[in-house]
Amino acid sequence: MKVFAEKFADIKILRYELTGFDKLSLHQKQYIYYLGQAALCGRDILWDQNNRYNLRIRRLLEAVYRTFSGNRESELFQKFEVYLKRVWFSNGIHHHYSMDKIQPGFSAQDFRTLLEQADLGGFAYLADLEELVEVITNPDREAKRVSLDASADLLHASAMNYYQGVSQAEAEAFYKAKNQVAGENAPSFGLNTQLVKENGDLQEKVWKADGCYGEAIQQIIYWLKKALPFAENELQQKTINELVAYYQTGDLKTFDDYSISWVKELEGQVDFVNGFIEVYGDPLGIKGSWEAIVNYKDEEGTKRATILSENAQWFEQHSPVAGAFKKKEVKGVSAKVIHVAMLGGDCYPHTPIGVNLPNSEWIREEYGSKSVTIENITKSYFLDSLGNGMLEEFAGSKEEIERAQKYGYLAGNLHTDLHECLGHGSGKMMPGVKPEDLKNYYSTIEETRADLFALYYVMDEKLLELGLVPSMESGMAEYDSYLRNGLITQLTRIEPGKDLEESHMRNRQLIARWAFEHGQAEAVVEWVKRDGKTYVQINDYQKLRKLFGELLAEVQRIKSEGDLKAAAELVENYGVKVDPDLHNEVLERFSRLNIAPYAGFLNPELKLKTADGGEVVDVEVAYAEDFAGQMLAYGQNFSFL
Repeated sequence: MKVFAEKFADIKILRYELTGFDKLSLHQKQYIYYLGQAALCGRDILWDQNNRYNLRIRRLLEAVYRTFSGNRESELFQKFEVYLKRVWFSNGIHHHYSMDKIQPGFSAQDFRTLLEQADLGGFAYLADLEELVEVITNPDREAKRVSLDASADLLHASAMNYYQGVSQAEAEAFYKAKNQVAGENAPSFGLNTQLVKENGDLQEKVWKADGCYGEAIQQIIYWLKKALPFAENELQQKTINELVAYYQTGDLKTFDDYSISWVKELEGQVDFVNGFIEVYGDPLGIKGSWEAIVNYKDEEGTKRATILSENAQWFEQHSPVAGAFKKKEVKGVSAKVIHVAMLGGDCYPHTPIGVNLPNSEWIREEYGSKSVTIENITKSYFLDSLGNGMLEEFAGSKEEIERAQKYGYLAGNLHTDLHECLGHGSGKMMPGVKPEDLKNYYSTIEETRADLFALYYVMDEKLLELGLVPSMESGMAEYDSYLRNGLITQLTRIEPGKDLEESHMRNRQLIARWAFEHGQAEAVVEWVKRDGKTYVQINDYQKLRKLFGELLAEVQRIKSEGDLKAAAELVENYGVKVDPDLHNEVLERFSRLNIAPYAGFLNPELKLKTADGGEVVDVEVAYAEDFAGQMLAYGQNFSFL
């Protein structure tokens, strides 16, 4: 299978291979097939969550693309096609990473010219046409999907669709009151609702089968029920039934029941995530974007993750954080390496390389968490990176390049294992402290904490003792890579003059810049200039590890105590602003490589193979060739809202 599919704008489309799928039983393959169908049915939900115009705009753009009768080789149509692909990739009109409005590259009048040469007879929103043209082409309209600018009202400054007519202060007070009444072990209030103001009153529109997004949720339920007979054990069946009940009622206590059952289920080869999960798309960190992942276990890779999870108590006890913030007993930390078989919602086309769930802090502390590293995704990234010149351009020495080539893939996967399995699952909150106490800084602080945990231990000799690494040079390779990315190469992903907005980008720069600054007196890390190019050089890996430990202790304290002031100072001082001179240099060097800074994936196509009598005899896998083809097919077959 060829990994690379196509490139447009700042994006490349890759494929991931279903390694070992042919070795699964027919029962397991059918289970994956039906869960995969459920994973595709919630696509419209995410689009609408991201912005209230997204679904209408997508359908308008697709109608033009399908029916345009003019010159498809013209410069205008080519610009239109790139814009449409960018919108598809970002699940809406805002860039998936920067959150800025995607600029189409053509004017309102240009777009009207395209519309005149298309058949819009089947477009259901002709009355909205002029408004949609305005939204697409006016850069000031719906300008930013998620704003984290603490000087503004975050809800008024953000174009996401989780709130309508509600101020930041009103939303915060609304959910604070709910949590105060509920007390300990409260459900994640607001996770599955839109908060609106109607007739002066705040009301929640619940996302459930007979409520908001009901048409799509009913389809998800349908396919989950089809998957039920193929579940591998009774606990998997219980998990599906509880998820269905949650979708039917919208009851967050039922979602907690489902989450507890899900985290306990460890025996099956096949697993999945389906629901309103991550809160990065909400500037207040409350509302869950819809996502889905269907996966199966990589037995060999899981041996590595299992060793880590079995030693979770040791890592917790030896963490450099204060004892008051450590778990006395680490419960239920499980980890595995997986291959994804289908991605949906907020995991598609761009996808995480690791997952740690559930997000509920009290469930984590009482029942544990389940962590995965996605092997076939990381492998696709690695294969695509071979020979692209990125490492050679930005690594500071021959030794650094050789270390990366020898240990980089292992070190990167090990970092993900440590981040997801142990990092997110470590530490504890003080009584009464909630994640929302850190407001718009929570996501960045939490990712910082998990990354620091991974960085601290990736250079620990315990990994040698456990047989997870052949040499401590693997840890050195990860330190090289992390600082190179946090200080230099991730700058290729943002436009000149822009601040860092995305939580993971902020957390990486925060860690790298803090360590750089606090190690200056001893020249732990330094800038090196050579032939007019800037490189980062690590002079003392052990002292750098000590700095990571010091920062980890402080970030854990901030989370455990809900210290908003300290969180704000740390993020704003280290994670947001960019050196413009360095940025311009990096962009100029990067442009010569002709590499897209962002990547996403085509899903494989799964199909039931039947015998003459209709009996299913296999599930066939085909690897999609065309991004536009897959997007149009999904728009036709999985559009329910």
